[in-house]
Amino acid sequence: MRVATDIGGTFTDLVCLEFDKKTGKPIGVKVGKSDTTPSNFEEGILNTIEKAAINLKEIEFFAHGTTVVINALTERKGAKTALITTKGFRDVLEIARCNRPDLFNFNFVKQAPFVPRFLRFEVEERMSYKGEVLKNLNTSTLKSIIKTCEEEKVEAIAICLLHAYINPEHEIALVKEIANLNTGIEVISSYEVTREWREYERTSSTVLSAYVLPIAKKYLNNLQKKLKTRGLKEAPYIMQSNGGITTLNDVKGNPITMVESGPASGVFGAIALGKVLDKKDLIVLDIGGTTAKCALVENGQVKITTNYKIEHSRTEAGYPIQTPVIEIVEIGNGGGSIAWVDKGGKMHVGPKSAGAMPGPAAYGRGGKNLTTTDANIITGRIHPDYFLGGAVKPDLKSIEKASFSLCKELNGSKEDIAKGVLRIANANMINALKLISVNKGHDPRDFTMMVIGGGGAMHGADLARELQVKELIVPQNAGVFSAFGMLMSDIRRDYIRTSVITLSEASSKVLVTNFDDMKNEALTNFKVDNYKKEQVTFTYYGDLRYMGQEHYVKVKLEAITGVHFIKDIITQFHREHKRQFTFELDAPVELVNYHLVAEVEVDKPDFPKTKNSGKKIADAIFDVREVDYDDLGKHQTSFYHRHLLEPNMTFKGPAIIAENATTTVVTPNHKVYVDEYGNLILTSIN
Repeated sequence: MRVATDIGGTFTDLVCLEFDKKTGKPIGVKVGKSDTTPSNFEEGILNTIEKAAINLKEIEFFAHGTTVVINALTERKGAKTALITTKGFRDVLEIARCNRPDLFNFNFVKQAPFVPRFLRFEVEERMSYKGEVLKNLNTSTLKSIIKTCEEEKVEAIAICLLHAYINPEHEIALVKEIANLNTGIEVISSYEVTREWREYERTSSTVLSAYVLPIAKKYLNNLQKKLKTRGLKEAPYIMQSNGGITTLNDVKGNPITMVESGPASGVFGAIALGKVLDKKDLIVLDIGGTTAKCALVENGQVKITTNYKIEHSRTEAGYPIQTPVIEIVEIGNGGGSIAWVDKGGKMHVGPKSAGAMPGPAAYGRGGKNLTTTDANIITGRIHPDYFLGGAVKPDLKSIEKASFSLCKELNGSKEDIAKGVLRIANANMINALKLISVNKGHDPRDFTMMVIGGGGAMHGADLARELQVKELIVPQNAGVFSAFGMLMSDIRRDYIRTSVITLSEASSKVLVTNFDDMKNEALTNFKVDNYKKEQVTFTYYGDLRYMGQEHYVKVKLEAITGVHFIKDIITQFHREHKRQFTFELDAPVELVNYHLVAEVEVDKPDFPKTKNSGKKIADAIFDVREVDYDDLGKHQTSFYHRHLLEPNMTFKGPAIIAENATTTVVTPNHKVYVDEYGNLILTSIN
């Protein structure tokens, strides 16, 4: 068995692939879904394992993605953290960038730093931007700093010294000195988190990693212990934000790499399925209970960025984290998103969510607010027998109560309010989808949309119609597809170094030497986890810019050897810069950041094909009801069991296709084709 689990904001998902012991071919898929348990995350995982009736002793591979890190940050439930930095730089964290995210929005409120000023300490030392020691490290004040930290019950210390990205010598010495003091406080240095320049971003990244370090370590240790006690032989692999998995020990050293682990796995699962279906240009949309995430895949590749921020909005600058994250847009719009009316009488949906507890009003757990899920029930798009996997019937009385105040405020019927909620939710998602496509020069009509997550298939057809996307794919087990994506991910580690050089034949040796040093570091790290040199493959990227520019463009370097490889890199950069910014310059080109991706390929299962038993389409229909499709009108609609749909079946909408983890809405403007893997392919009739 190969198992993956994904903790979301509302639900915890599980996918289990079973294999034939003789042939090694996949013979079945088990899925599980249970409520996320924020107070004790590992319990949610154990609940899904129990629901799916899985024997942990039979598992040979276990991958895990989690929201522990992002939840600790957004809910401010991390550790009490202190910062040690170079004398004169303790306020870098608070000064930040001093720019409003929306220039003319005067509602801007400056966010408080994660470390208050009285817990930000300084030590005498100075490193030049070239990595030369200008002033030796003076640790004479360290004992008093640690004493203050112990008195203040500090749980984690972040160390970020000036220009340590180029030479971490003083940070390494400082960590050793603290270790000699035998303190129980967790310590992490900036060079372990990021080796990119920019003092504020480095400091912020290190502080946030320290802030979640104790809670992440405790969680991962507890998870490993409980899984091992129940029979799991090997330690689980952990999903990272860069789309790769890594070892448990590796992620404990820098837990901030897990900040967006769930969304990353869904996108890479979509890329893997896209390769099988020969669909390399994808718009991937993942709608869960709390958020909607979308990413653009071009030619089978998704962009990785280190310009990532949490809590960034029109009125908040957010907090930067310099860790490799797939380039996604995430909004507070999911099944549990709450509908509300502002003081001007305008209705909104999200970003606040009802979560798993109490959840939408339909859950019958005390939820008093109308949500997107409730609106889908009112319009008839979710069959009552398939609500929450058929575990409970939707609480219609609670939905009635939750909609009452909105009906009164907006002077409309419950049905009108529900349609309004869905329109606003869809509009929010359309805006997010345009940010990754239209706003970056991509025409959505040139892409196939793939929808995953519990809510993806509910809204996908409407969104595809709005964006004029011609083809929509709903994968098998779309509701738990992020977990499935982890089974398709390789072990990946990103190494990024800042060292600015002007590209020329004279600088070619410097470029090669720097990449060779990074490769040696990567091989050393993989050796610790018992991976051989021959197992590791490398991919090279460079962050390039025209001399004098502030921004840079990430370019995949096809080669770093050969007679003309520098000229080839410059040509690649000109081409990519023109594609992104519509112009190119006759100016020297600088390489700012070296980016090395080191991967160890993991044996990945084939996507299992669906067997054809000769059933007819009529066999899959289990009910006919009226469904409201908003501007397309109300229609008598056939409801289908998805597990009874077989390859090569074709039928026209309107239709609702129900399964345990999600529901697919097929509008009257779409037709459905079931492919050999059991995926639903929706195409426009008009």
